[in-house]
Amino acid sequence: MAYRKLGRDNKHRRSLLASQVKNVIMYEKIETTETRAKEVRKFVDKMITYGKDGSLVARRKALAFLHNDKEVVKKIFDVLAPRYANRNGGYTRILKLNERRGDDALMVILELVKEESKESK
Repeated sequence: MAYRKLGRDNKHRRSLLASQVKNVIMYEKIETTETRAKEVRKFVDKMITYGKDGSLVARRKALAFLHNDKEVVKKIFDVLAPRYANRNGGYTRILKLNERRGDDALMVILELVKEESKESK
């Protein structure tokens, strides 16, 4: 599997990704660079898929990736998994913003897609 190194060694990159995945799950929206957002969305989708599975093994895998943050894992399994029960992937959206002033990096908002209610269809 090809992945972006994000200019960091393995431990720092894994910690950065876990931290940003936690923030997306807890706040349902973060502002970051486009490159980071594209990498983080893979892991957010994977965590929600674990939540939809609902097994003990899936819960332990999510806990291992998210540094044993039980509050975040509880939200995945109790709130997000039921919300996306009828959706097969594509749980996140990237909205482009302007370039960052210091280094011209393209900034984006990575957010969870709001599932439409059945009344609006």
